[in-house]
Amino acid sequence: MITSSTNSQIKNLLQLKKKAKERNRQDVFLVEGIKMFREVPRERLQKVYVSNSFYNNTDHARELENCEYEVVSDPVFEAVSDTKTPQGILCVIRQFHYDFSDLTRGEAPLCLALENLQDPGNLGTIFRTAEGAGVTGILLSANCVDLYNPKVIRSTMGSVYRMPFYYTDDLRGALRQWQQQGISLYAAHLQGKNTYDQENYGKPSAFLIGNESQGLTKETADLADCYIRIPMSGQVESLNAAVAAAVLMYEARRQRS
Repeated sequence: MITSSTNSQIKNLLQLKKKAKERNRQDVFLVEGIKMFREVPRERLQKVYVSNSFYNNTDHARELENCEYEVVSDPVFEAVSDTKTPQGILCVIRQFHYDFSDLTRGEAPLCLALENLQDPGNLGTIFRTAEGAGVTGILLSANCVDLYNPKVIRSTMGSVYRMPFYYTDDLRGALRQWQQQGISLYAAHLQGKNTYDQENYGKPSAFLIGNESQGLTKETADLADCYIRIPMSGQVESLNAAVAAAVLMYEARRQRS
């Protein structure tokens, strides 16, 4: 059992938790919690760390069969955990890598393009909602928050294992490629002429979602085939990025049902 925070494996876990550069160098990321452990594709599972309390639960011990794992003392596990109330299990997972073309598979792809999103909770929630709404893939600008940030991973609730995504250094170039493939681009925008439910998303479609405070850049918004708006009452000007994305994605799902 690992009982010291100076253990080399624990030091490495702390680096992976804090630094995107180190996660990318090792091509791994961390997930916590029993649900995330149960859902992870086993070929992606590199190693598991469990607290002594977790391991002493007979049911939990059985779930660790055929996994490479280390038992860690409760105080050390709490130190390496990213949550206030750790469940006692942390996994090192190999990163996912998709091609740009993976985002648009199928006859009528439904995609998201995210520009400069910064909030980890927003990004994770968008991934989770996108899976539920039937989105085929998510395109992210290079300046978006790191998907493998532990807070993002926790918010995905496992959807990170199943939702294709692609980071691009040239968001507008990628969007032009989508248009050339016949995918209509819809920008969530305050200047939208039509409300979101007045458009047809049964055809290949993509929603463009901008930064939480600044929205879409003008250059990106100008590429859209159509501006769409979500009606607001009271003094509210806009919705949270994840909420706005959810409204649009589920309208598309409703139309396609």
